[in-house]
Amino acid sequence: MAVSPTTKNRLALTAVCLAAMMSGLEISSVPVILPILEKQIGASFAQLQWIMNAYTLACTTVLMATGTLADRFGRKRLFLISIFGFGVTSLMCGVAQTASVMIVGRFLQGLSGGAMLICLIAILSSQFTEGKARSRAFTAWGMVFGFGLGFGPMIGGIIVTQASWQWVFLVHVFIAMLTWLLARSNVLESRDTEDKKLDVGGLVTLSLTVLGATFYITQGGQMGYSSLNALSILGGALLCAIIFVIIERRHPHPMFDFSVFKNRSFFGALLGSAGMNFSFWPFMIYLPLYYQSVLGFDIISAGGYLLAYTLPTLLMPPVAARLVHRFGAARIIPAGLFGIGIGFLLMRVGISQAFGLLPGALLAGAALGLTNTPVTHTTTGSLPVSRAGMASGMDMSARLITLAINIAVMGSLLVAGIGHYLRDKLPARLDAAHWQTLAERIAGGEQLAGAPDTPFVSTALAREALTAGFSNVLLYGALGVCLLALASHLVFASRSRTPICVAPSKL
Repeated sequence: MAVSPTTKNRLALTAVCLAAMMSGLEISSVPVILPILEKQIGASFAQLQWIMNAYTLACTTVLMATGTLADRFGRKRLFLISIFGFGVTSLMCGVAQTASVMIVGRFLQGLSGGAMLICLIAILSSQFTEGKARSRAFTAWGMVFGFGLGFGPMIGGIIVTQASWQWVFLVHVFIAMLTWLLARSNVLESRDTEDKKLDVGGLVTLSLTVLGATFYITQGGQMGYSSLNALSILGGALLCAIIFVIIERRHPHPMFDFSVFKNRSFFGALLGSAGMNFSFWPFMIYLPLYYQSVLGFDIISAGGYLLAYTLPTLLMPPVAARLVHRFGAARIIPAGLFGIGIGFLLMRVGISQAFGLLPGALLAGAALGLTNTPVTHTTTGSLPVSRAGMASGMDMSARLITLAINIAVMGSLLVAGIGHYLRDKLPARLDAAHWQTLAERIAGGEQLAGAPDTPFVSTALAREALTAGFSNVLLYGALGVCLLALASHLVFASRSRTPICVAPSKL
């Protein structure tokens, strides 16, 4: 029985939305189980950071290569391969028994997850080209992705209490099977007709740049930020960054085409991609720690309170679509970023006041939901359809590079804030390495009260130190996203070279 084009598009959109839901769940459900992984597989604080960062680094590694390969060999073909890979690697993570195996599994999962995310955005851009259909498709994607992100903490908490932490990963095996079947029958194949070569040099140097920067930030505290080894790693990352720029400027078909920055709509939206992931998503990695270690909530309660942070991202995309249609992306994207920054400032004030995190968390989540779909729609809609793979690759690269680096930065700021507070409050004389280790143990959620090696650290003192560390992290997040909001506004305001937003007919 033949399937009508309308039904085929609906089923294709269902497959895309299921893939988006898996991506959202993978980002937001894993942070809730990190304290459990610390106990059950013996992961240290640094390893917990790498369990998260291995995924984002792998995503970043494969993003631009996937965009190029999808444009050349077919977006549907790469989508099917990535869905299969995501299911297999989710199984690997679910059966991991050690932190090292988990980190490797997360890296491989990130490779397939990043490819899947790039392909689904490119498929949306190529299969839904008409104004209203395109708008509905991107809105549906934003809402389902927001559902995964919004309810991920609660879903993760329920899975852990009803089954085990392994099922936080194993559930994706079954979702991936259904997604693959729907995509195979209903997604239309599309590609760029121009023959392009894979930019291997750009791929390698960009990946080494991000890996080196993240390793320096994450491990610098233990190595010594000014030590020869640490500075060598940082210098290598900077060198790779310079080589990357040179390669991309000379390559005939660069994966990161700097000429697209002349398109002010694309550039302004790309700053929005970085802004959302400068503060909001990296902080979510650490927010469960605050609820569980500072406020003393169990995993279900922590997941419930995280809904105040994530649920608005689900509710706001339809509102964002109407606002963009009326006011334009040039106004909505910077406004949304400023809203995230104000939300972080409110949370910083709230952790020392009676009203707590709730008002700031709600504002930051609503502002993120206001920003996400317009950013994706503008980055992919402001370039030709033939370059959808590259556009989505650059969009997701900006997000994930910023996310990976700021997971590391926020973790380092948290540990530094804890250590500084303890040194001010305790009479103990410890060397720098011992203070670093002590701060990392507290940051990892370890209960130190009564421990024979730390008799001077009470539970109350550990919570005070964690609060001081979180205060620093929130200030950093607020300032960073506000600066990127200002930069995005200034780019969009440059009207002389390109239009400031996507034409209303494409919204």
